[in-house]
Amino acid sequence: MITLSTLDPRAPFVLVTHELGRRPGSTQRVTRTVPAPGDLGLGGVVGVPERADVELNLRLDAVMEGVLVSGTVRARFEGECVRCLDSIGGEVVAEIQELYVYPERADDPDTETDDDEMRVEDDMVDLEQPIRDAVVLALPQSPTCRPDCPGLCPVCGARFADDPDHAHESTDPRWAALAGLLADETKESGSTRAGPTEEN
Repeated sequence: MITLSTLDPRAPFVLVTHELGRRPGSTQRVTRTVPAPGDLGLGGVVGVPERADVELNLRLDAVMEGVLVSGTVRARFEGECVRCLDSIGGEVVAEIQELYVYPERADDPDTETDDDEMRVEDDMVDLEQPIRDAVVLALPQSPTCRPDCPGLCPVCGARFADDPDHAHESTDPRWAALAGLLADETKESGSTRAGPTEEN
């Protein structure tokens, strides 16, 4: 039974491995720039903008089991500081290494394979998922605009970086009741002293 490949050789992250010829030891170099897919990041906090350039510098090695893809992925990222919410940006460089097994090996009942293994399909490999995984792991998990960012005031949201002496007067809630009693006593004492006095 012939299974038709679902991969499109024109897709940005699909590589054609025909040049390797399934000869163990043969190598193919691939350098290309592709547009970033959507949602390449960490839940809106930091990520690679959709359609931003993603630079691939890869090596494809033919091995007995299939095709070993290794190399680097480079892209710019954008996000916001988790402390002060300012916009930030930078460059992420991720390492990728993924083995794509030949379909006959993956379907061989005498060979132990993982259901999550990537496969060579009609002499093509799809790199999108491995690249997503590598980039997400390489992105800063808690990005900051600078290592010593002081963040925001929890009371009013002011940036401590703009006013290092910014502060609010506050009363410990455990002393609030006592402070109220003292204030009442002060008022009563003041009223007594301010009242008229009788002359004998």
